[in-house]
Amino acid sequence: MTHKSPDFTTFTAEMNSFKIISLTHKSAPLELIGKLHLDENHQQDYLGGLKIRMDLKELMFLSTCNRVEFVINTDREISSEFLSDLFYSVNSRLTPEDLNSLIEKSISYEGDSALTHLFEVSASLDSLVVGEREIITQVRKAYEFCNLLGLTGDTIRLAIKQTIETAKQVYTDTDIAKNPVSIVSLAYRQLRSLGIKNSARIIFIGAGETNANMAKYLKKHQYANFTVFNRTLANAEKLAKDLSGKARELSHIQDFKEGFDVLITCTSSQEPVVTEEIYKALSGNDTNKKVIIDLALPSDVDKKIIESNDVFYIDIESLKKQASENLLKREGEIDACKAIISIKVEEFKQLFQERKIELAFGEIPRQIRYIKETALNEVFAKEMNMLDIQGKEVLDKVLNYMEKKYNALAIKTAKKVFLEDDI
Repeated sequence: MTHKSPDFTTFTAEMNSFKIISLTHKSAPLELIGKLHLDENHQQDYLGGLKIRMDLKELMFLSTCNRVEFVINTDREISSEFLSDLFYSVNSRLTPEDLNSLIEKSISYEGDSALTHLFEVSASLDSLVVGEREIITQVRKAYEFCNLLGLTGDTIRLAIKQTIETAKQVYTDTDIAKNPVSIVSLAYRQLRSLGIKNSARIIFIGAGETNANMAKYLKKHQYANFTVFNRTLANAEKLAKDLSGKARELSHIQDFKEGFDVLITCTSSQEPVVTEEIYKALSGNDTNKKVIIDLALPSDVDKKIIESNDVFYIDIESLKKQASENLLKREGEIDACKAIISIKVEEFKQLFQERKIELAFGEIPRQIRYIKETALNEVFAKEMNMLDIQGKEVLDKVLNYMEKKYNALAIKTAKKVFLEDDI
């Protein structure tokens, strides 16, 4: 059997098939980005079909409170037509105006630039709050979920492995995350600046990671009057237990008559959770100024509530100014972070090529094993039958040793020849 020699000139082309389509707080309004947000249930429903329809070799989807990223492996050109199909496949309810805005505001990366962007995202250099560590966990979880769905392959696997290592090195070797802050901590600082008393009646809507982190700050500073609403009562009960508060199903929120001073909401709903009707039911006849912290994307609170009620409203958009001030304090570290990232990108290119060589030579071990078994069982079968058991065992050990060493030598030699030539 003859085998075509692997074409190592295709490495650059294969690397260029690694692409990212990005919408972030830097390029687009958060409300627009929110139109592409998918929670895990919807990701499970949509992403498999999206990969097939868009003819993608691999797909990873990342959605946070200030970004949506499509990490893909495809030979297709990222054209306006491609983006239109992609965005509309994610949200078929997009208006023509929204679709055009998404295409205009999105940024596409390819090859080295895509890898650099992914490393900068995970190292928080591209975050709304530079230096926050949550993003590395979000990237890892996004990969694990998409991998579980069978959407990713070898290229994204290698890229994410190097991404996590790069972020860890950035956080370890620089001060970019010294005295870390986050969207949640910024929101909490703004809440504290309002002089809210510890006896304040606080309602949580949603029991996910963001609200759980906010709850830790409130509990630490002796706030004690909590009610947690969530679609799944068990999750509400878990957070309420940590706060020594009460848990209720979200479907019963309009029946709540105890009033509130602070409402904190973060769910994955595509539609406003706090409507004018619900807000009126929660407020009752209480006309005191309320505080609403809305950290959802898209927003959980109907904008009409903010316009027509006496409300101090804190959302991700309003926290941008504080985030900018945080960036000024960390600007001195950004060059050091980018230097590390540049080195890690070059490391990845080497690792990527080595992996391609391993895959290209993957047939060799099977062929060597076939030759060995043919020699033992057919070509030299008569001679083998003349050996005693001990002799056969020694010969088998020798051949296994030679097989292992030959395979390792073949790969090593190939890497040396092709990689050195490439350099």
